[in-house]
Amino acid sequence: MTHGMRKGLTSYGDAEFSLFLRKAFIKAMGLSDDALARPIVGIANTYSDYNACHGNVPKLVEAIKRGVMLAGGLPMEFPTISIHESFAYPTSMFLRNLMAMDTEEMLRAQPMDAVVLIGGCDKTIPAQMMAAASADVPAVFVPVGPMLVGHHKGEVLGACTDCRRLWGEHRGGRIDAAEIEAINERLAPTAGTCMVMGTASTMACIVEVMGLALPRSATIPATHADRLRSAEASGRQAVAMAISGHPLPSEVMTPAAFRNALIIMQAIGGSTNGLIHLTAAAGRLRIPIDLAEVDRLGRAVPVLVDLKPSGAHYMEHFHWAGGVPRLLHELQDLLDLDAPTVMGGTLRDCMNGAELDPGQQVIRPRSAPINAHGSMAVLRGNLAPRGAIIKQSAASPRLMSHTGRAVVFDSVEDMTLRIDSPELDVTADDVLVLRNAGPIGAPGMPEAGYLPIPRKLAVQGVKDMVRLSDARMSGTAFGTIVLHMTPEAAIGGPLALVRNGDSIRLDVAGRTLELLVDDAELARRRATLPAISPGAAPVPDRGYAALFHRSVLQADQGCDFDFLVPGPLPLK
Repeated sequence: MTHGMRKGLTSYGDAEFSLFLRKAFIKAMGLSDDALARPIVGIANTYSDYNACHGNVPKLVEAIKRGVMLAGGLPMEFPTISIHESFAYPTSMFLRNLMAMDTEEMLRAQPMDAVVLIGGCDKTIPAQMMAAASADVPAVFVPVGPMLVGHHKGEVLGACTDCRRLWGEHRGGRIDAAEIEAINERLAPTAGTCMVMGTASTMACIVEVMGLALPRSATIPATHADRLRSAEASGRQAVAMAISGHPLPSEVMTPAAFRNALIIMQAIGGSTNGLIHLTAAAGRLRIPIDLAEVDRLGRAVPVLVDLKPSGAHYMEHFHWAGGVPRLLHELQDLLDLDAPTVMGGTLRDCMNGAELDPGQQVIRPRSAPINAHGSMAVLRGNLAPRGAIIKQSAASPRLMSHTGRAVVFDSVEDMTLRIDSPELDVTADDVLVLRNAGPIGAPGMPEAGYLPIPRKLAVQGVKDMVRLSDARMSGTAFGTIVLHMTPEAAIGGPLALVRNGDSIRLDVAGRTLELLVDDAELARRRATLPAISPGAAPVPDRGYAALFHRSVLQADQGCDFDFLVPGPLPLK
């Protein structure tokens, strides 16, 4: 097996000439033969002026390089796509697979014996997990870390759970334009990812518990010196992996590691997006994520971390309470603690290294959980034969069993145009239904599942309603919201059959979601469905959009591209 500069030589028909030419050009960077003879550690730089979450990446790169050189390696920084949730059109999920492809091919194309992957904002760590699984180059993940909290009139603020809550207050007329602008400047006071248990924090905790990142690296605030020290240590570890050639991602990303991740995701009140991303990464290794098992864990694993949107605190509080290693102590009987990590030991070693603060109140004991059940539950029924997800830990208890009249929106655009109309026929007991917002229909499965409360109800003080869609929802959001309904409406899923005024029954305890319309009537409606749903996005004829439309899988398959999943072609 080749290493260093001899790895993956460009094909000129003469291997020695290929090496000669490679060294000639890299020496233009001022590198010596001594430097070029050392183990090479690639550093994937995801900095972008569009990505404030990754604002600390230049300092992280510097620290990682220092760690690599202190351990005797040669750091080689290279760029990849960077995706920020709020700056990606039409949605960051549309670009996740592109980033995964970019990262995978750069890992293959460039000589490196190991790689450090810097990720943070929602889709970046998932894309890197998918890439690492496929390229199978020894890899260490470095999350950018959560930002610090903001403050307004004596209240602690966090992006973006509080941004949604306070925007709702503004829509309801209880916060004026001047105050909402002042709040806007205080919601995200530093670089780093959202400081609540959104998708970014969820995925950072997942790579830590899966053994892909160093202990406590998920929770260290982005602005703290410890974040840089962790990055330096990650660089050192990457050199050790470059020298030994192990562990490979495929040796760490085992079925046991994925099950551990599912358990932690339930216990932290994790984002529903995390389930899609885990499914995609596992699919690259032919490891199935069984929704029935996800639901069983949702019944068995309580929410123990008191963080918004399921609880009251923020990521910096989770960190000082002991972070993921401390949480492992509360769940050790459920976890496989023999799962390997990039440190060369096991998850048990990470747990045993935890700081135990007896006075902390953020990580609850099993005897006093935030929620007796886990973050999410899986629903099935005639509206979601392949499953749907609800984040039960962030839902209203009074709506967990509810029957209401459907108020249907055919697309995100239709919802945008009509949701605030005084003429909208809607009451607080109705069920808001959004369709054609899935992977193909939108396209890109936007975070539109958090349908806003219609303005006429918001001004009356209505804070939550049952909402259903084939879309996603931000991990920072809250409410009684059913998501990922599969198959989606745009490919003829049952959501396409719902009409205004139909009765819909949600029963979270019974794990059912039913359209209360008889089978004969549903068959008549299906017979009249057009070949292309009128609310779905037009079929693109070129470029990445056309590739996405042709190739993207459904939510229960991780929304990966069919040609990136090894083995037989999955059904959409």
